[in-house]
Amino acid sequence: MKNKVLLSILGLFLVGLGIMMSITNGKRVQIEKVRKELSQVNKQQKQVTTQIDNLQTTYNSNDEQAKNDLLAFAKTYYTFSSQNEYDQRFSQVSDILSLSDDQKNQLFDSGLDETGGSRIDNLGLTSRYQTATSYTSDLDNQTIEVLATVIVRTSGTGQKAINQTVLLHGWFDIKTQKLVSIKINTTN
Repeated sequence: MKNKVLLSILGLFLVGLGIMMSITNGKRVQIEKVRKELSQVNKQQKQVTTQIDNLQTTYNSNDEQAKNDLLAFAKTYYTFSSQNEYDQRFSQVSDILSLSDDQKNQLFDSGLDETGGSRIDNLGLTSRYQTATSYTSDLDNQTIEVLATVIVRTSGTGQKAINQTVLLHGWFDIKTQKLVSIKINTTN
C-alpha cells in the first residue's frame, strides 16, 4: 500500500511535471514569437529611420545648394564698378541660372542710356556686395523657395556711398540644380 501511494504520488508528480513543461514550452514558443516580431519591428524601424535620414540629407544638401547659389548670384550681381564688369555679370553666374528670356533681360539690362552711352561709367556707379543672410522654405513640386536679405554698398560720382538692403526671392529646381526664377525688391 505504501508503494502504491508512493507510485501514485510519483505518477502525479510526473504528470504535474509534464504539464508544467508543456506550459513552459508553450510560453517559450510565445516568447520566441514575440522576439521575432520585435526583431521585425526593429528592422522596419531602422529602414524607416534610414529613409528619413536619406531624405533629410538630400533635402539639406539641396537646401544648402539653393542658399549658396542665391548668395553667389547676389555677390556677382551686386559687384561692379565699370560697364565692363556690369556686362560680365550674367556670364559669371549663367551656370547656376535657368531663367526665362524675359527674366534674364529684365535682370541683366545693358546698362546703357537712351543715347547708347554707359550709365555705369558716365555716372561713376559702383556697387559692392557687403553681406547677406539666406533662408529656405519647404520643398514644393521639386522646388525650394529661397530668400536672401543682402546688404549692398552703392555710390556714384560725387555721391556719398550708402548701404542699401535688398531682398532676393528665388526658386531653386532640385532636378536641374539651378535657380529658375529670381525676383528683387529693394527697401531702404
